[in-house]
Amino acid sequence: MSVEITDVQTTQVDADWTWTFVRLYTDAGVTGTGECYWGPGVADVVEQAGENLLVGADPRNLEPLSRRLFEGTSAYGSLAGVGVHAISGLDMALHDLAGKLMDQPAYQLLGGQYREEARLYVDCHAGTHLKSEDEPDDFDPYAPESYADTAESVLDEGFDGLKFDLDASKRHEDDPYNRYLDAEAIDYKRRIVEAVTERVGFEADVAFDCHWNYAGDSARRLASAVADYDVWWLEDVVPPENLDVQSEVTRATDTTICAGENVYRTHGVRQLIDEQAVDVLQPDMPKFGGMRETVKTAHQADDYYMPVALHNVASPLGTMAGAHVATAIPNFLAMEWHARDDDHWDEFVEDDPIIDEGAVPLPDDPGLGVTLDLDTVEEFMAEGETLLDEVA
Repeated sequence: MSVEITDVQTTQVDADWTWTFVRLYTDAGVTGTGECYWGPGVADVVEQAGENLLVGADPRNLEPLSRRLFEGTSAYGSLAGVGVHAISGLDMALHDLAGKLMDQPAYQLLGGQYREEARLYVDCHAGTHLKSEDEPDDFDPYAPESYADTAESVLDEGFDGLKFDLDASKRHEDDPYNRYLDAEAIDYKRRIVEAVTERVGFEADVAFDCHWNYAGDSARRLASAVADYDVWWLEDVVPPENLDVQSEVTRATDTTICAGENVYRTHGVRQLIDEQAVDVLQPDMPKFGGMRETVKTAHQADDYYMPVALHNVASPLGTMAGAHVATAIPNFLAMEWHARDDDHWDEFVEDDPIIDEGAVPLPDDPGLGVTLDLDTVEEFMAEGETLLDEVA
């Protein structure tokens, strides 16, 4: 049968994060839904690109449409930034839509299924959630033991992958601009790593995030200081612009180094991969270029036997899309879950909670296999936004 895309709509919500949902409509009455990473103007790019490049097209023509989106938006940013965020949401919606039309789960459109579930690692926030009326007034949520207490509580919730922000309190970091860590700051971070890894032992893998805060010398000294502990990876230790520094840091330490969430598309990560400037590659699929582009770069990384850990701050919809990517690539390691403290996260899809025993099981349903809950979207819709139509 012939099918054409007839319309594209967006709406933005302010919940745990600012998510932009994308919906594509067809003359067959079937819709596809996707999600973009946030950014000012991303919805405008989605709608302009969708109307100019997708309306009238057959959504099952996935690879040519992906190329059309990147080439057709080059004038306003298909190499990096908001333009790629927008394409990512459209790509996700296309895979949901094409899967429904072809009666196939999205992972089959991406090459097939390597695993039945996508393992998660939980983003944890020091010991901040432990503070309560029962705690003494001098309770320190950023003490190394508070980190360890949080790690233990996450294990009790059924997860075996964790990540902590090693830069969370900026303790002993005196100057916010020079990216320098003195001996006291490094020792404080070392004590956090020691407390957490010794507490969890072999029950979980634990990564530590630095959010691009440190200069090369400080990053090397920090990586050396924690090298004797069971660190899953040390993430984003240097700013993302200079890949030569990234490469030098990685080669200077036995600590596993991870980066990639602020790099875009296959061309953007090529140097990271070819020079083995990271040990673990970490694209953020809803901003990297979408499902198809992320699978392509995972295969690039696999040529160097490099594992992929998906950065992820998405809603349940985008997280399920990430799980489809995870099962379609051989070198998947784990995917982030950043909503442990968000009581409403599960409500954004109509389905049962998508997380089970620390992982996202892959559904056999067509497309993404989850349905956006428009009642919850309406409840959290940003000011001035319009609710998505059920069907066009």
